[in-house]
Amino acid sequence: MLFTAVSCIKNDEEKEVLQMKKEALEQYANIVSKSYEDCYSTALQLKLAIDAFVANPTDNGFQQCKDAWLAARTPYGQTEAYRFYGGPIDEENGPEGYMNAWPMDENFVDYVVGNPSAGIINSTTQYSTISKQVLVDLNESISETSIFTGYHAIEFLLWGQDMSTSTAGMRPYTDYLVSGGTAANPARRGEYLQVVADLLLEQLAGIRDEWKLGGSYRNQFLNSTETKVALGFIFTSLGELSKGELSGERMFVAIDTKDQENEHSCFSDNTLNDIKMNFLGLQNVYFGQYKAIDNTTLSGRSISEIAEKLDRTKADAVRVAFADAEQKINVIPAPFDQTIVNNPNAVLPAITALRTLSDRFADVGLLLGAQF
Repeated sequence: MLFTAVSCIKNDEEKEVLQMKKEALEQYANIVSKSYEDCYSTALQLKLAIDAFVANPTDNGFQQCKDAWLAARTPYGQTEAYRFYGGPIDEENGPEGYMNAWPMDENFVDYVVGNPSAGIINSTTQYSTISKQVLVDLNESISETSIFTGYHAIEFLLWGQDMSTSTAGMRPYTDYLVSGGTAANPARRGEYLQVVADLLLEQLAGIRDEWKLGGSYRNQFLNSTETKVALGFIFTSLGELSKGELSGERMFVAIDTKDQENEHSCFSDNTLNDIKMNFLGLQNVYFGQYKAIDNTTLSGRSISEIAEKLDRTKADAVRVAFADAEQKINVIPAPFDQTIVNNPNAVLPAITALRTLSDRFADVGLLLGAQF
């Protein structure tokens, strides 16, 4: 009789945990959906600002484009926590490489210091037409740094090269003036900017639609995939972003090479904010919440709650690792391009903390039965 009672209790607990996992996966899908909606919305504002500026280039309009680009990076940076498991963003034919690829060798796109005729914008004979298909075909076709599309192509067209130790790039708005401008081929430059913005918007719409209620990938993720597999996707993403991508490619490579080209947003000096948004994305996923661009907060069942129920010690270790990494990221001096050259040791503690966080994610993933 006692054995039967204990067995029933155990079965009830297993059912409760399974239900919590299903609720946490549903909340994850809600967060992904809402954040991609925000990405689309901010990219639309960026496109509108660019269209208005190209139609009538002014210094104020140029600044509005820059402000819109920076605003668009805030939600997008958080979506990096939904990658690395073959979802709509980076499946075999996914658009990630067309949206956020870097580092970018800018001389493929436009003039650079020492070469005023560089780039497709100035190659009027070889590329008489600038179209989405032309840019998609060219993107990363010459080398990994031959980036023609996405956020960073737009960034370069707005800021230009960053040759300063104290400010971001200082491309003048007059580069777009058809009459009396400061650079050759201003009309093509404006056309290029509009085409890339249109393409980015289209790609974000596709990902957004896959994750919205009733979306194809969302349905597959929630209904066709075993819970352990879906959890495996999530923990793979958390682990890869925190260790391999953020602490590795985006931080350690930059300080190891001391090369400004290896910082994520090297034209706008937005790299530190990129790092913070990537980290916030990790928090969003693990703690089951997301603050939208309209300042509303989406909260629900979280992975952290399940971990706390199953093993408080391991759950607490993740919280400690999060707090440690956040503190060490927040004290990295700005601008990042000068820190990696003059004070690289200021970045190392954050890198170590992020690697530790990744290890704690692995502990909790195994605890929850995630299939890696």
